Amino acid sequence: MAELPGITPKVLRFAGWVADIGCTAVVPHLFGVPGRHPGRNTLSAGAYVNSSFLPACISREFTVWATNRTSAVVGWLRALAAAEHERCGGPGVGAVGMCFTGGYALAMATDDHLLAPVLSQPSMPLPVTRGQRAGIDCSPDDLAIVRHRCAAEGLQVLGLRFKGDRNVPADRFRFLRDQLGDAFIAVELDDAAANPAAVMHNPHSVLTEHLVDEPGSPTRQALDQVLDLFREKLLTKA
Repeated sequence: MAELPGITPKVLRFAGWVADIGCTAVVPHLFGVPGRHPGRNTLSAGAYVNSSFLPACISREFTVWATNRTSAVVGWLRALAAAEHERCGGPGVGAVGMCFTGGYALAMATDDHLLAPVLSQPSMPLPVTRGQRAGIDCSPDDLAIVRHRCAAEGLQVLGLRFKGDRNVPADRFRFLRDQLGDAFIAVELDDAAANPAAVMHNPHSVLTEHLVDEPGSPTRQALDQVLDLFREKLLTKA
């Protein structure tokens, strides 16, 4: 599930890596223009982000400000995942949410076929108040189901963030640790690990814009950890 502003070439690059290990990669179109480059400089990229964010902000399908509430679009995403599982077969489904969609992978994990949820820089709700900083866009009922699955089935939830990312405060990952215990695997990267050539300067997008695609780089290691989780959960027969 793409981050704002939408399905950029680097989001598609990530989907290609998922396909390369033997998974079927599905990239739902939720906002923005599929395939459009975000821009060659911070000004143009910021304008495109805003043009995607504003319609999403007022849409009933997306929860932007409310803490502990699952967005309505997650119901459609669960149905999509179930349909793709039936079509493709295999042990189950993985889900990667990024930025605006980061928490969706957590809420999707209420379904038994969701075996590998990944929260990459989960940014909703916008961290304005203390409660918003220490929460996530997943309802208490949905979170309780995920927590039960972690305890009873060994479900693991992988979270990725840069330590200095104000959109994904440390309080949010602390909350997830409190809720899920050792089942929440947090990958928290130093800001210096971000790609300095990224269009957007503030470290944020671990798997796309701020990825340094070089062996041994911290962001590449984080990407490989995601792919390893998919190999283990989705490509290994029980």
